[in-house]
Amino acid sequence: MTNADSGRVGKWALRAALLIAIFAAPAAYSEVAAPKPDDPGARTLLGNYLAGRMARQNRDTDAAADFYTKALEGDPANEAILEQAFLLEARAGHWDRASELANELIKVEPSHRFAQFLLGIKAFQRGDYKKADVHFAAARQGPIADLASTLARAWVQEADGEHSKAFEALDRLSNADWAQYYQRYHRALIADVAGRHQLASKSYDAAFKRSPTTLRIADAFARHAVNSNRKDLAIATLKMHMAKTAPHPMTEALLEEIESGGRPELIADNPTDGLAEVFYGIGDAVAGEGGLEMGVIYLKFALLLQPDFPLAQIALAEAHSAAKKYEAEIAAFDAIPRSSPLWVNVQIQKAFALTSLERIDEAKALLNDIIAKNPDDVRPLDALGNILRSKEHYEEARDYYTKAISLVDKPSKRNWALFYSRGVCNERLKDWPAAEADFNKALQLNPDESLVLNYLGYSWVDQGLNLEQAMDYIRKAVSLKPDDGYYVDSLGWAHYRLGNMPKAVEYLERAVELRPDDPIINDHLGDVYWRVGRQVEAKYQWQQSLSLEPEDDLREKLNTKIASGLEEETATKSASESVEPKQNTSQ
Repeated sequence: MTNADSGRVGKWALRAALLIAIFAAPAAYSEVAAPKPDDPGARTLLGNYLAGRMARQNRDTDAAADFYTKALEGDPANEAILEQAFLLEARAGHWDRASELANELIKVEPSHRFAQFLLGIKAFQRGDYKKADVHFAAARQGPIADLASTLARAWVQEADGEHSKAFEALDRLSNADWAQYYQRYHRALIADVAGRHQLASKSYDAAFKRSPTTLRIADAFARHAVNSNRKDLAIATLKMHMAKTAPHPMTEALLEEIESGGRPELIADNPTDGLAEVFYGIGDAVAGEGGLEMGVIYLKFALLLQPDFPLAQIALAEAHSAAKKYEAEIAAFDAIPRSSPLWVNVQIQKAFALTSLERIDEAKALLNDIIAKNPDDVRPLDALGNILRSKEHYEEARDYYTKAISLVDKPSKRNWALFYSRGVCNERLKDWPAAEADFNKALQLNPDESLVLNYLGYSWVDQGLNLEQAMDYIRKAVSLKPDDGYYVDSLGWAHYRLGNMPKAVEYLERAVELRPDDPIINDHLGDVYWRVGRQVEAKYQWQQSLSLEPEDDLREKLNTKIASGLEEETATKSASESVEPKQNTSQ
């Protein structure tokens, strides 16, 4: 949905701290359906507990919360069940029940960060700032929680009219870069709310100079500038940001509004908005770095404070997508109003979520409706092309890519993927001249795009064309991404096709190390082993490939080779040709 800087506050800045702060990875997804709450087997304490664990593994938050609550009724003194019940109710946004459990949880675990944060938010919303400060202070458990606690307490002080104490709280943050990033940003926001506009301007300027590509900082600075009657500064800030990063609908809409004489609101117009910004920024960063369950709770806190918060909804949707909770992803997207500049992007991502649920007709209908209403927009055409290509509807996909390309007057580097994608369709449709032309155009626009270098280079080798240049292309792709198993496979397979068996063995063994779970790469290594006389190892690799659930045509070939060996050259395709990366079409 967004690039690394689109709408995110310092995601990159937390990476070092996250290495020691993110919760242990959740259990692997289960293929077993979770029992329903009214199943007879779930009516006991153990049954409810086990059903809750299974539902949690399946990422069914509502069902898991229900089961853990029932288990807790059977054993109210069980701390582990109490904690899980609270966390699940918080992730589900069941705030009344979560608050009850939080009060119980802090009796047995006073420093529980999320329980204290929720109780702090509730006290803040009641206007009980002294109590809110106590709860937030008690939540300092680890570097991420300490950051959130300090920022939250600064906003509590501001809400209580203690401006100087708010800034003093920020001064207590760590001197680490990831903490200072947030310090500069929230100092500027608090200064604006406190009416100290000169300090705000200075703080925004410092934050923007350090992070000119971060959308949220550019957005906040521009809004501050125009509200301080410095329209030229606002426009210059946004244009400088746009020159350094990919286009973003929010930036474009904000620039248009300011240039037209508009006076958009500040990012944080009051302490509640500022506190929501704390939990949004940290939640988005944590979820983006792999701490999905923890990130979701922070994002839910942001939405508890500010329900109409499109960027928090998008971050929540992205977290659900990463957890393969596509229904929840769609629900988060549906909370974003049509008036938002992000609405078209959101609908495109919703179409991808529908595709993940195999609701292809709905995805097509959604995107075709957007195309009809936005006939000059490349994005929905590209997205629909990608969805159709992923389902091997190559002819139909090619038509959408062609329509998208026709809308681009002067193709630039950012358009390379359109030509690459159409080239893939043409290659699959056996129109090699058209495919080759598209791949060459993609490389003309972006000479260092490894995906195109690998695909075109391998295709030439496979056809015995332009062999020297083809090997150069594949080698370049590998040099750009030396740990990409598919590219290394292509290089090894190219050496195999050219008869250089020692090099083929070297690279294909490396490819299997990098992608041991890929059936095609294992098959390739088996073939080269057979050619160099290592027949026992060859049959082992073919057996390994067979165990990895290959497609039917490869399965048939593997069974033949396992039974009778490799008698003649085979026209097996490169693994990189069979595994196409999902293109990001929403920007």
